[in-house]
Amino acid sequence: MDWIIAEANQLTPQDLDRQGNKLLVGNGYIGYRGTLEEFTKNQKTATIVSGLYDKVGEQWREPVNLPNGCYVQVVCSGEPLHALTSRVLEHVQTLDMQHAVHERKTVFETKEGTRITVRSRRFASLARRHLICMEYTISADRECALQVRSGIDGDVWDINGPHLRELLTAETDDIIQVRAVTCEKRVPVVVSEAMVVAQAASPVGLPGCHTTTTPSGSFREFQVTAGQRSLTFFKFISHTIGTDGAAPEETGREICAQAARTGFEVLFAEHVALWSKRWEDCDIRIGGDPEAQEALRFSMYHLLAIVPAHTEHASIPARGLSGQMYKGAIFWDTEIFMLPFFTHAFPEIARKLLLYRYHTLDGARRKAADYGYRGAFYAWESQDTGDDACTLFNVTDVFTNRPMRTYFRDKQVHISADIPYAYWQYYRSTGDDSIWEAGGAEVVFECARFFLSYTYFNPDKRRYEILDVTGPDEYHERVHNNAFTNRLVAHAFEICLWVADLLSLNSPDALRHLLDTLAFEHDLDFIREIVPQLYQPDAETAGGVIPQFDGYFALENVPLKTLIGRKLHPHEYFGGGNGLATTTQIIKQADVILTLFLFDERYPLETKSANWHYYEPRTEHGSSLSACSYSLIAAQIGNVDWAYKYFMKTATIDLTGDGKQYVGSLYIGGTHPAGSGGAWLSAVFGLCGIRASGRTVAINPRLPAQWEKIDLPFVVQGQKLGICLTHRDVSVKALGPLLAPLSISVGGKDYPLPGTGELVVPLPDVEPA
Repeated sequence: MDWIIAEANQLTPQDLDRQGNKLLVGNGYIGYRGTLEEFTKNQKTATIVSGLYDKVGEQWREPVNLPNGCYVQVVCSGEPLHALTSRVLEHVQTLDMQHAVHERKTVFETKEGTRITVRSRRFASLARRHLICMEYTISADRECALQVRSGIDGDVWDINGPHLRELLTAETDDIIQVRAVTCEKRVPVVVSEAMVVAQAASPVGLPGCHTTTTPSGSFREFQVTAGQRSLTFFKFISHTIGTDGAAPEETGREICAQAARTGFEVLFAEHVALWSKRWEDCDIRIGGDPEAQEALRFSMYHLLAIVPAHTEHASIPARGLSGQMYKGAIFWDTEIFMLPFFTHAFPEIARKLLLYRYHTLDGARRKAADYGYRGAFYAWESQDTGDDACTLFNVTDVFTNRPMRTYFRDKQVHISADIPYAYWQYYRSTGDDSIWEAGGAEVVFECARFFLSYTYFNPDKRRYEILDVTGPDEYHERVHNNAFTNRLVAHAFEICLWVADLLSLNSPDALRHLLDTLAFEHDLDFIREIVPQLYQPDAETAGGVIPQFDGYFALENVPLKTLIGRKLHPHEYFGGGNGLATTTQIIKQADVILTLFLFDERYPLETKSANWHYYEPRTEHGSSLSACSYSLIAAQIGNVDWAYKYFMKTATIDLTGDGKQYVGSLYIGGTHPAGSGGAWLSAVFGLCGIRASGRTVAINPRLPAQWEKIDLPFVVQGQKLGICLTHRDVSVKALGPLLAPLSISVGGKDYPLPGTGELVVPLPDVEPA
């Protein structure tokens, strides 16, 4: 049962958000929430297509929720069968992660005592990205007359909508459609549906079958006599938008017609074959801990279900494809917390995610210019163009109901350092130097140019500083010399110089063209001057606690429990100008601790230990980004119990639904892809202790006691490895021909990887730090 996520209960409204997120199916182009077929916008049904955004008036720009083609409502003797309002004797929903398919079984009992069973299964085709396929079966314990309404429901759930206007319905050759255009850019949107009844070529033979329309939808209505013999029908739903092609109506009809001719089982088989290949490339098998096994696979499933592998013009939003939360925006979450999974399992997808930032570079340039800076100031909340969707008022004061001024958009400048960091880590892990001429060098140069115009020279202290910023800990805004930001900016400058040197050696003509096009040569010289003079708070505290920012230690040193006890409202925001945490040392999420992980080669274990023990009790973990950082450093310092605890916290956030649902009065529910990426990081880089640098793979595991062994694939420098860890030894083998020499480092000693067979290295006895 490692692959099956099951929810078996009498549904309540409180279950809906968790199940909708948890049981989502997707293929990177479409995400469909784990809701039931009879559900509507009231239960947050959502069909989200990657890369399609819309803005209504002065409201927030957000993803478009498409009309719901999976809608089915069964009625018995005038009573709609609904899992929330009807008498339910049995209900179970499952997500089969191995095959990426959602299933449900519900047994209803009518007022007359008839038991009616509804079963369904659906998947977002990995082989045909525009297509959702669904099988729906109805049976009863005695003969009864049922009315069925199945079709496309265009009355959708919106947070800042409605985004669709001019809805039209059509029917051609038994294919129904709902057409609309978006408000802002009038992008055509078409949802089409073909329906096939088992043992029949179309729904036409069903008694009284006819199509009805409403102002927002198109539906087939028919009558059936149910009994021991079940009725099964299939729905093939296509989702086409104007940006995909010139004729979304015709394309949608053809996709549905072809799917109906192909048949559900054949479509399912091709979908399963592609998912099997994906799991072959990334599945991690943990022996002895079924809960951790389920949680880690669940995390990887959700990353695979939402990654837009079909394009380099989109990326992974902070809430994936689970809805319109967080404006469907792409944050630094993708580069820092999700990208490593793809880099070491699917490097070709990682490359596309990075190139999304190149394609949105002009938006980052526009933002920098708007604020009076040069270069590229990347959006805190990026969408399709790279312009910042983040507003100046992101949180509502729960006491006054007035919007609060926040500085996420203005002051979280580290985004323009996170992106060069991600490019460099990808290059170090893959050896793919083509990324620089494909746009990576231009991104790095423009980010470095931005920081040239942002840094401040302090003449009294004879150093460059970075003032008035917000670090990862968003509870303390507009601080000076945030340790995380300063370290990342220094690294961005270093990357700029490294990339220039690489191109000078390997592609001098390309470098000259780029320097001339960007007029960057003078800036390059200036960077060389700045790098040794840029203030680094962490450089002066070897072995001690690093101040998160200037003046941090002077803030009130209050226990987290005491601060929580001061709350006057359950959704009170801790940050902002008057937030409870603002004048204290309580932080939202990992900040210094994340720095220690991202640059772990720079810091000795005693520094990591001192900072982990200082900041851990002062961290609220008000973000899904936080737990994995504490897990990673806990593993490095030998605190395996805490490393495991924080690994499970990040890996189960969407399994349990325990994530934060509100900031102030703002609903921020949905899936947590950064948590999913953090689970992989915690397991592979943390507990397994695997890190790649060039052609060396270091392995220093800190396995939990209950993990008997762990097997995983790991791609480095284009070479796929099979790694098996136990408490006794490390085993590594090349999967496929060895492309070039690789070195495996265990306990500080290097071993050459053999071209054939396994390298087995006994583990030395390691005492916790």
